[in-house]
Amino acid sequence: MSGEFLGIFSKIYSISMFVPCNIQFNYDRYDHEINMQISFGNKKIATAQSLKFLELTIDTSLTWKYHIGELTSRLKKACRAIRSIKPFMSLDVLRSTYFLCVHSIISYGIIFWGNSSHSEEIFKIQKRIIRIIMNSSKNASFWQLFKELNILPIQSQYVFSILLFVTKNKDQFISNSQVHKISIRQTSDLYVPTANLTIYQKGVYYLGIKIYNHLPTAIKDLYGDESKFKLALKRYLLHNSFYNLEEYFNT
Repeated sequence: MSGEFLGIFSKIYSISMFVPCNIQFNYDRYDHEINMQISFGNKKIATAQSLKFLELTIDTSLTWKYHIGELTSRLKKACRAIRSIKPFMSLDVLRSTYFLCVHSIISYGIIFWGNSSHSEEIFKIQKRIIRIIMNSSKNASFWQLFKELNILPIQSQYVFSILLFVTKNKDQFISNSQVHKISIRQTSDLYVPTANLTIYQKGVYYLGIKIYNHLPTAIKDLYGDESKFKLALKRYLLHNSFYNLEEYFNT
């Protein structure tokens, strides 16, 4: 499945791409590293700790640490740029600048790295930028600031993006009614497959199902209409402005 390549890697897997290096994936702390030598022609290909693929920097343990580190550096530059133009621009222009320089960075590939523990660093910078745009004090409520600007906190953006992935790939998911022949509760929910690996449970496919199943029924009823589903979902997330997945699942 496109977009779910992280969930289907074997315990240790090596790939080589159009660069003179390869990466060995090992995301189980109990696994032992295998010293694999890969050659192309008569040349040995060096092993790297991280590798860029489709503008996503993937590391050996799939923690997204290196990728988020790169995003952090880019967002800090955007933060300085917004701070420098703040005295001369209106709120509307600053908000437009945010979507051009910040949102575009945050939203790209977020369905993969958005659930990483390292994403908290991105959230800190996002809040700093919001404070600059709104010219607010350190004691101001960010929850209210996000709502006033109609901007989603990073974890709410993650939920939004992963649910759009689910709706755009309906053929990759099945409902409970298709699996269970007897009548059960929530038959319209998506079927949650059995998964033992934590890395798979944090992946796009598995977590996308769980996030979808926790949506309010009124929004799930719009599943067949992508445009109405997207609009209702955006309103719901803007209203709640979830800071983390725990808040979302506890709502």
